[in-house]
Amino acid sequence: MRDWAAQAEQACRRGPAALAGVLAADGSAPRGAMTRMVVTPTGILGTIGGGNLEQQVIRQARLLLQDPRAHWRVQDYPLGPLLGQCCGGRVRLLIERLAADDADWLREVARRHRDAEPFTLRMTFGEAGIAHAVLPDAEVPPPSTRGAKPGPGETFDERHRPQTLGVLLFGAGHVGSALARTLEPLPVRLRWRDTRPEFAARPGVDLVSEAEAVVLAGEGPEDEVVLIMTHDHALDYRLTAAALAGGRRVVGLIGSATKRARFLARLRRDGLDDAALARLVCPIGRPDIPGKEPEVIAVAVAAQLLGLRGGA
Repeated sequence: MRDWAAQAEQACRRGPAALAGVLAADGSAPRGAMTRMVVTPTGILGTIGGGNLEQQVIRQARLLLQDPRAHWRVQDYPLGPLLGQCCGGRVRLLIERLAADDADWLREVARRHRDAEPFTLRMTFGEAGIAHAVLPDAEVPPPSTRGAKPGPGETFDERHRPQTLGVLLFGAGHVGSALARTLEPLPVRLRWRDTRPEFAARPGVDLVSEAEAVVLAGEGPEDEVVLIMTHDHALDYRLTAAALAGGRRVVGLIGSATKRARFLARLRRDGLDDAALARLVCPIGRPDIPGKEPEVIAVAVAAQLLGLRGGA
């Protein structure tokens, strides 16, 4: 769950809740270290991989919530016949009771996840609970299930380096709206803009003038993907030219092969070289996912974006 900290912060203010997380994973495992889920007496938010492992963790978390003397528990699980799973790996899990005063560190973690800001989360294990500190990004030993589990008086550091992809989306029409909905739960930081006053009240959309939109397209982080799907081909061209001239590493344009050919010819006439033009992806979306419905296009584009994570 990408926004586990935000979900946990809300849950601990509503009532009893536990946070279950993977401290370390070796071999084949459903999810890796730093994966977390929230467990309440009546529900769950997120997943640590499903299957019998998750069911066991949910039961353990609810037992912990029923015992006022219990604050946290660290347990190793081999993913073999005893759990009815054949992954073959091993995971070390932490279950901790959340309290109202956990809201501060959870809120800070949520902010850093949202802003893709690396950090180190230090957990100090005590008899009466776990103290959490959000620290600057630093090298820490890779997590492993080998060795002793952390106990009272000991600390455990997690290095969080959010692997989110920055996306600047122009266009709040049918396809843009479908794409924004599709991207919402994914590891994407979305900035969404439109120039039409009728979309000013749409949640998540910031209204800008056409001139402001062109400036935005040309300025910003080079590794931020620019997606262009406005209502106006002339505006599409201005945004495309600005984004390519500004050095954006990927510029995605909705359209057809004909639109691509026309834009490329005009961009060359306007002085853009082959290296810049090579960063234009048009039509956007995985070509092996056919369909013209907005929701289908959104899935095809989202799949293509996920392939860009990590610099691919």
